[in-house]
Amino acid sequence: MHLDALRAYCLAKTGATEELPFGEDVLVFKVKGKMFALTNLTWLPPGVNLKCDPARAVELRERYDAVRPGYHMNKTHWNTVMLDGSLPPELVRALIDHSYELVVRGLRRADREALGR
Repeated sequence: MHLDALRAYCLAKTGATEELPFGEDVLVFKVKGKMFALTNLTWLPPGVNLKCDPARAVELRERYDAVRPGYHMNKTHWNTVMLDGSLPPELVRALIDHSYELVVRGLRRADREALGR
């Protein structure tokens, strides 16, 4: 998955927005003000930090070399997924979905309802 496809997929999520709160090199995707994905635009190969269930995070890291503890994030709850072509695009999309769903589940009820949940 390329960065343009990552950006389009993240922004297609209900209520998703993008910001550059950490400088012009770090693109952050949020839902209701909460981060669900972020990428450093200077990384080669590109990668994306995604929220993940802690048990699943460990399993993914053990199974895939391209999935690592979250760079500059809480390593229990975040993974860095390298977009080096070694992971199937369907898996990357599923991991983005998982991150988004975890964040939405943690929102206040009113915010979830505003998203149609």
